[in-house]
Amino acid sequence: MSANGRRQAVLTSLVLAVGLGLAYALLVGKPGPDPRPAPELAPPVVDIVSVQPAARAIAVDTQGSVQPLRQVNVVSRVAGQVEAVAPGFAEGGFFRAGEELVKVEDVDYGFAIARAESQVAAARQRVAEERGRARQAKREWRDLGSETANALFLRKPQLAAAEAALAAAEADLAAARLDFQRTSISLPFNGRVSRKLVDVGQYVAPGSAIAEVYSTDAVQVRLPLTDRQVALLDLPLTYQGEDGAARAPVPVTLEARFGNRQWQWRGAVVRTDASIDVSSRVVYAVAEVTEPFARRAGSERPPLAPGLFVHARIEGRELPGVVVLPRSALRSDDSVLLVDGGERIASREVQVLQGDARQVWVQGLRRGDRVVVSEPAVMTAGMRVAVNEVSSVAGVDY
Repeated sequence: MSANGRRQAVLTSLVLAVGLGLAYALLVGKPGPDPRPAPELAPPVVDIVSVQPAARAIAVDTQGSVQPLRQVNVVSRVAGQVEAVAPGFAEGGFFRAGEELVKVEDVDYGFAIARAESQVAAARQRVAEERGRARQAKREWRDLGSETANALFLRKPQLAAAEAALAAAEADLAAARLDFQRTSISLPFNGRVSRKLVDVGQYVAPGSAIAEVYSTDAVQVRLPLTDRQVALLDLPLTYQGEDGAARAPVPVTLEARFGNRQWQWRGAVVRTDASIDVSSRVVYAVAEVTEPFARRAGSERPPLAPGLFVHARIEGRELPGVVVLPRSALRSDDSVLLVDGGERIASREVQVLQGDARQVWVQGLRRGDRVVVSEPAVMTAGMRVAVNEVSSVAGVDY
């Protein structure tokens, strides 16, 4: 090897040795990592309310349509021509109890009364004659000196037949007079005509429809109630064999929109339907409102007419240990989140009594429980949190 070749080999070896030394120094001689504790994250902040259970009466909201309490079809019980109708005998017209609505021609019935009276007079004459003959026969038999007498000789069958004929004649007279009275058609309650079916000059037969009317003394509203709503109310349930003692009515407020204004009426739940609705499985409570067409002094409130759709609020019975919470506090499984003394999250099931879009009424909480009303996206049982106590949520005070 020449001198230049040896020199090149030595330089290459030196460069390689220097490179290996630098690499070793970088890999082995660099300083190690400085261990530091991980930074502690602040616990999430949740809004809470401290609850105070108390006895509360919870109102139940439902709805229904107004119906007549008493609705009947008026029919004629006699035949004849209609000769007069009352001024109020028109669709929508009002009438009073006992007021004559329709008058049927009664001339033929007056003739029937006269004939019946004649038959009664003749029957009374026959009875008087038979009684006189019976007394005469009894004297004649006694003059013969016999103790026993033949009933036919004493004219007992003849007298009984005459008395029976008199009773029949009197019954015919009573029937004729009753038919005469029935030519004047009226009703025993205050009402309103919903449909008029005859007018002056029309001939009616027995059983002919005259009108459809309903009572104006009271109206009713059938209100559907779910099982949960029934538990909040003191409904007037009845049982077989009850003595019929009066119970306090359950107040109800009806509200409807009429003439671009909201109006209210006060009524009472008086009974429930005889059975549970098969299709919807709800119980119907029947509310009544008295004098729905009466006008109060100084009031512009319209009448509570049948067919009007109303919203109803029924006053509930007082329940113990009720808490009102914002809707955001209730979870989908009917539970709420609490913050315990260690500032950790715990879950508790509650009994939901009633609820709307803003708040819920529940049972199952204790005095002083801190209920979470707004929570972070991720929340698990046992998680530590920081609390922010609030007194109202979405404008509702707690």
